[in-house]
Amino acid sequence: MDSQSRAQDSAPASRSLTSATVEPLLTRDFDARPALMHERLRSQHGAVAPVDLLGVPVWLVLGYAEVLEVLRNDQGVWSKRVTDWRALSEGRIPADWPLLPTYGGHSCMFQEGRSLTELRAAWSAGLRPFQDRSRPQARLLEAEVRRYADELISVMGEDGGTGWADLSAQYARPLAILVCNRLIGFDAGNDEMLMDMWRLVDAGPDAAEALARLHATLSDVVDAKRRHPGDDLPSAMLAARPDYTVDELAHEMILLIGVVGELVGSLICLTAVEVITGNTGARAALAAGMLRETVNRVATANPPYAHLTLRFATADTALGGTHIAAGDPVMLSVSGAHNDPRFADAADPSSVHSSRAHLAWGAGPHHCLGDELATTLVTIAVGRLFERFSGIDLALPADQLPWRSSPIVRGLRSLPVRFQLHEAPDGDDATDSDASGQRETPAEASEGSERSGSAISRLVRMLLRQGN
Repeated sequence: MDSQSRAQDSAPASRSLTSATVEPLLTRDFDARPALMHERLRSQHGAVAPVDLLGVPVWLVLGYAEVLEVLRNDQGVWSKRVTDWRALSEGRIPADWPLLPTYGGHSCMFQEGRSLTELRAAWSAGLRPFQDRSRPQARLLEAEVRRYADELISVMGEDGGTGWADLSAQYARPLAILVCNRLIGFDAGNDEMLMDMWRLVDAGPDAAEALARLHATLSDVVDAKRRHPGDDLPSAMLAARPDYTVDELAHEMILLIGVVGELVGSLICLTAVEVITGNTGARAALAAGMLRETVNRVATANPPYAHLTLRFATADTALGGTHIAAGDPVMLSVSGAHNDPRFADAADPSSVHSSRAHLAWGAGPHHCLGDELATTLVTIAVGRLFERFSGIDLALPADQLPWRSSPIVRGLRSLPVRFQLHEAPDGDDATDSDASGQRETPAEASEGSERSGSAISRLVRMLLRQGN
């Protein structure tokens, strides 16, 4: 019996979070090899460990069963409402704590009960046309994403068929931003708005000012969509929930930009790395034409949301052999759960069989409603990459790739590669059919083509100029 199992079989440990000895979660070792830190914490504490999150003590949940228990919340003892955080209500969280602005948001991510149900219903209705692949909106979006991908790849190869590129800055993140632009229904010519989306996702020194400008721009967009609905996400969400205020829906669109920009952009890069290096069965799955399974396998091995935003106990409870007091914050570690021996040892990681038991999309009342769309976007992006490149190799050893330091996102700061391009894209794959084999109409192809090319070229060139 391992230490984690022994801890769970005993009575709940009566440890006070405020008096527990905690060590910093975010260190260089964690950035480079989080699995080793999770393993050490698990051996010392079991499924639940006290850690220091940028100066604030929290419980880090590492066990797969325990993470799933909190996500499902069958007993109703876990809340994402920041008002249930005891230390915050007692004034013990510094006003300048770096993560505090995240928890001041008004999106559905931090709602519970009836409000959560209503907001998620609007999201579900809004996303349905774009991720139900029998719908024309979904077919058109997939065709446009292919065009975005092909244009980005072509820009990378403008100086010749071989070269060097940063797949994060020149492919994955621009592609995710262009998808956000399309879903929100922005004017494709609004270059400054595209750059503000980049600044927000990049989380650099300009992010706060970019967020303020984006909120103002999104408020104008939502107001315009209320008066003149379009074939886009905010219009569909307004149709499902007409009593949205402009401010509420603007915050939901900011949530979209953050999730798509971070999660989809990171997962494209992580999947590309796994395929290039041949890890976790990804290359075998790709070679077998199982692109969606490739994404699932990568999300299991290296989930882009390594940790989830805080939840708070609404009553005293026990979790994984640890007593959690009412008001205590817990952070769910998806990467820790996936490395839990009780989960990781259950299947051969080199197998190409299904790995959909992963928690990268969450579970329970807050599970990601756009998981099918996100998987489709990553599948298309990675598929086009390896169809267009005849050769692609990492420009650095895999263990020297630079990781972002973040308590939430497990993503690469950059992904330098050496590449060799085929002479031209496969026209049939690039423009005529979607991943389900359904052909887009000439009208759909023409409409998408006119919208995409110039905006993509401008965006890529602006980003490259900013990076120099």
